[in-house]
Amino acid sequence: MLRLGSLGRANGSNAFGGGPVGFGWRRSAVVVGGDANGLGVARSLGRAGVPVILVEDDPSLPAVHSRYVRPAIVDGLSGLALVDGLLALRAQLTENPMLFLTYDYHVFTVSKYWDRLKGAFVMRLPEHRTVAALLHKAEFQGIAERHGFPVPRAVTVRGKTDLQQLDRLRYPAVIKPGSKDFFFNHQAPRACRVSSRKEAEATCLDILPQVPDLIVQEWIEGDDRDIYFCLQYRGKGGATISSFTGRKLRSWPPQTGNTLSCTAAPEATPQLQSLTTAFFDTVGFVGLCSLEFKRDRASGEFVMVEPTVGRTDWQEEIATVCGVNIPLAAYCHELGLPLPTEEPPDVPVIWRAPSCYWRSVAITRRLDPVPHGAKVVRAAWQADDPMLLAFYCRHWLNRLGRRLMRRAAPRRTGEEHSIPESMMCAEPVASAEQDSSLACSASRQGSAHDNQYR
Repeated sequence: MLRLGSLGRANGSNAFGGGPVGFGWRRSAVVVGGDANGLGVARSLGRAGVPVILVEDDPSLPAVHSRYVRPAIVDGLSGLALVDGLLALRAQLTENPMLFLTYDYHVFTVSKYWDRLKGAFVMRLPEHRTVAALLHKAEFQGIAERHGFPVPRAVTVRGKTDLQQLDRLRYPAVIKPGSKDFFFNHQAPRACRVSSRKEAEATCLDILPQVPDLIVQEWIEGDDRDIYFCLQYRGKGGATISSFTGRKLRSWPPQTGNTLSCTAAPEATPQLQSLTTAFFDTVGFVGLCSLEFKRDRASGEFVMVEPTVGRTDWQEEIATVCGVNIPLAAYCHELGLPLPTEEPPDVPVIWRAPSCYWRSVAITRRLDPVPHGAKVVRAAWQADDPMLLAFYCRHWLNRLGRRLMRRAAPRRTGEEHSIPESMMCAEPVASAEQDSSLACSASRQGSAHDNQYR
């Protein structure tokens, strides 16, 4: 089932040369996912005059009400529900739209069923086996090691017989499921920081009944401000069409979660852009991609943490507000239009995601340093899209009400969640020194798309 909503208030006929979205003189862009990521992509395209259709399965999300989108409500955002919804949407448009994805499970679905979709949408992806390999943490680790790229030492644990490999690591370490799907399906925590070999084994044994494999990596010393990223769009033949390097200022949960605030990192651009380009050249990746890095406080060296492939990154909008509009560059490149010019801002820019930012500030008891004259851009509210703030507030209040009701209800054994109780993250810790206890976070990051509303 597909429900195509009405045109956003900013997207009148003057914006698109006459006619409704998708039928004007420009092709539509279809953005799948209505969280802060998808909203940032929609604004990056919509402000440039591109008609944007936002595909979601939850019509209550704030992004659905942005003035820059026309919502299309489908039955699901993965598997055949997403494929069928996209094809139903394409049947209502006159030309193949450009497709943008915002979550790994969108990417896996579209890549798997690309034979059905490639005649209906414009999108650049490599072959499915490349996509699947880079979506899996252990496979990425193996590729990076084989080709000599800097990554933390790690082992893969698939069962009890693999636990002896834990002796090869230095501690502390971090344990993650091989695929994020198990986190989104509430079968495993996103990441657990462990301080010893004994704790690592116990944690692996707790999680393994829920997942087929785990990756255990040595912990790289540093805080959120030591985490960097390089966002790219790679066109035909792997040519770098657009690239931006930034660094995080704050994450939730600390050091293992999504970006809450970030900024540009021009000082790291030469090194990280070179590493990112070299890695994706090696694996033959094309399309939207990025690499996350962490700078080791002890050595000062950068190591690769994980890639993002086939989709925009959570903090993609920071590139746009810093003058590098990667979604628009991708759109123009694939449709044969002139590429947008890059216009760096006159002052430093900081991008912040909503809600959890202040929760993190309360727990860590520190504010991010804001350089004099810097501009703070907030995902939840921007001057040209003001109504979103009201929808964000409503969404937060609804979630708070549901959470309070769950806490007040009698706990029924075995019905609360599928994650072992020992893996559940404690609620607010007393000090920044205890942040590591938040690294083992099993709190839902959204029905895969509402983590930014917590």
